[in-house]
Amino acid sequence: MTDLSKTPRHLSSRREALRHLFAPDHLAAGFRLGPQPYLRNSLLAGFQAGITAAIALPLVLLSPWAHMVGFAALGGMVALFGRFDTTAGRLRVVTLAALTQIAMVMVLSLVSLSPSPWLHLGALTLACGLAYLVAISGRFGPPGALIFVFAGGAALVPASGLGDVAERSIATAVVATLAFVVCLATEWLRQRPTPERPLPVEPLRPMSHRLIASGRIMAGCAVALVVSHLWGASHPVWAGMGALLVLQGPFLHINMHRAQQRMAGAVVGSLLAWVILAQEPGPMVIIALIFVLQMCTELVIGANYWLGQIFVTPMALIMSYLAAPGLSGAQMAPERVLDSLLGVVIGIAAAVLLSTLDDRHHLAAVRTKGA
Repeated sequence: MTDLSKTPRHLSSRREALRHLFAPDHLAAGFRLGPQPYLRNSLLAGFQAGITAAIALPLVLLSPWAHMVGFAALGGMVALFGRFDTTAGRLRVVTLAALTQIAMVMVLSLVSLSPSPWLHLGALTLACGLAYLVAISGRFGPPGALIFVFAGGAALVPASGLGDVAERSIATAVVATLAFVVCLATEWLRQRPTPERPLPVEPLRPMSHRLIASGRIMAGCAVALVVSHLWGASHPVWAGMGALLVLQGPFLHINMHRAQQRMAGAVVGSLLAWVILAQEPGPMVIIALIFVLQMCTELVIGANYWLGQIFVTPMALIMSYLAAPGLSGAQMAPERVLDSLLGVVIGIAAAVLLSTLDDRHHLAAVRTKGA
């Protein structure tokens, strides 16, 4: 392990950190492809989420609650969590993720009853910090807090009343329950950890570190959300998600890689989304696309996050389109790019400005060791 105490303090200033982060060799490293030794579990998680959507969403569309299809889709996404855990751990994580997703939809839907945009932005800011804290403390694994914040942003579309809030929450809960059943029924297909071949588990950092990271996330996301709102964006949550994606990384060099990967993936993915949505696909075509895009995401995201973003971006946009077909796909795609760019720029600025001396020591040590 690198001894961070041997890194000279003058090499750990914020200015020096920026020099390290924007060094050409460091930026190039963000696009290198890595091995995928646990691809089987990732593909299975994508299949479980996709098949849940394929079963549930057509039934919702044929029901009297077809207008709840977007929230039903959010429920199915809980199958993505816990892919690298034991059998008991996986079922625990999926259950906790489902409860978190339902709570996010319910609480933010209640907030949506208020006409105040500042209350909405404040609630989203808290949601970003709390979602990170819950996901990291519960060891949910990928895709992390972003799924919950995406659900919270969707729930801030104004509800018509308490009955609407209840319908949203129930739709999310019912499909999340189906996702749990699908995970349970297909558990035998998953690669399980063994003492000889343990699956990757991120070490649980002390609670004090997690609370500091959560506060940093709320600060960065608050700035991204407010700037996006004042800019006139229709969906400031995308800027908040961009900042969250950067700030939830455990180290500064990972923050920078996540920023550039998000930017590159959002640009390419939004172009793909624009091509798809320009055709004005019907609901059943969109459901099929969700399944295909989910599988494509899991196929490549382990090799490099930016490749996964190419498919995550259109999937998020077509889910928004499915929930509100009156939206213009041609308008949503460029807005997603601009908001994502705004979010990641603010995210990396917040990561450096709010970094601790230990954070910058670690960055300097990593860069010195890699030189």
